[in-house]
Amino acid sequence: MKYPAVLSFADILPALDAFDTIIDARSESEYALDRIPGAINAPVLDDAQRIRVGTLYKQTGPFEAKRVGAPLVAANIARHIETLWADKPREWKPLVYCWRGGNRSGSMAHILAKIGWPVVQLDGGYKAYRAHVAGSLENPPELDFRVVCGTTGSGKSRLLETLDGIGAQVLDLEKLAAHRGSVLGHLPNEPQPTQKWFESQIWDLLRRFDPARPVFVESESKKVGNLRVPEAVMARMRASPCIALSLSRENRVRLLMEDYEHFCADPSALNGQLDHLVQLHGRDTITAWQEMANSGAMPELVDQLLVQHYDPAYLRSIDRNFVQYPKAQLLELGDISKGDFEAAARKLHAA
Repeated sequence: MKYPAVLSFADILPALDAFDTIIDARSESEYALDRIPGAINAPVLDDAQRIRVGTLYKQTGPFEAKRVGAPLVAANIARHIETLWADKPREWKPLVYCWRGGNRSGSMAHILAKIGWPVVQLDGGYKAYRAHVAGSLENPPELDFRVVCGTTGSGKSRLLETLDGIGAQVLDLEKLAAHRGSVLGHLPNEPQPTQKWFESQIWDLLRRFDPARPVFVESESKKVGNLRVPEAVMARMRASPCIALSLSRENRVRLLMEDYEHFCADPSALNGQLDHLVQLHGRDTITAWQEMANSGAMPELVDQLLVQHYDPAYLRSIDRNFVQYPKAQLLELGDISKGDFEAAARKLHAA
């Protein structure tokens, strides 16, 4: 094969995991929005340079833009070779892409090929990859989803984490979304990813799952925080067999106190989130809950939130949205220790 080889994403996909390095040659802000999972960012033009060259292109024309951009491109590629790839052997096989598979990735691929590396350039660039992801999520693979259901605080996320730890196949949408899926679910100091990066991570997991083995997933709503679960994936989940996780209310309060420790330490943050529930529960109830938070009565507040907010909402939605829930497999947890979750996970994994 002659290098650089320019291949479509359909041709690349079967061997995607065989590349030693996937190089995203776009700017840092483009990379932050979305990328091929596992790719590293090695900009041919950084954000400021890209704006400068793009402005010249529009205002003066392509020749002046390329005259100014060429030394910037050359310097950036040289720096990447010296700092990132100087120790790579002759057999090192990288995949390079940019926005449309044009000048930026082409420049980098040409130089890497001239050095002697068997470099592949993605024809159509990120846009071709993104089109494939969007199409794949509209028709996801036929997988044996097992939906872990249970009221808030019953330990669904901990069970999925434990299942993952013992080698089960797990699609943890809340982990991918950096959100616990409720009005109080945002994680401190961890912003949610972009919608496109959320979808890329889902696509990457789905393509790796063995269809002959079950995939455990939580009974999510259509949105996890500000992110939307792909509609076809949600439809598959909602039609799948269910597992009803059961835990006493006392233990659910204990578990939530552990998982939401950041709110216990900062009642003002909790009270800000509680304001979003005024329309559902009225100002008087929310004010009373906020006073409980300020006075340190957190266990009592969590208990009231379960009884008055979370549990009624769960009971209203679960039968309607997950059609196999009425015949769900019951899984009872006696406590919230690590051992309890390991025993429950192994029971499911062995079934």
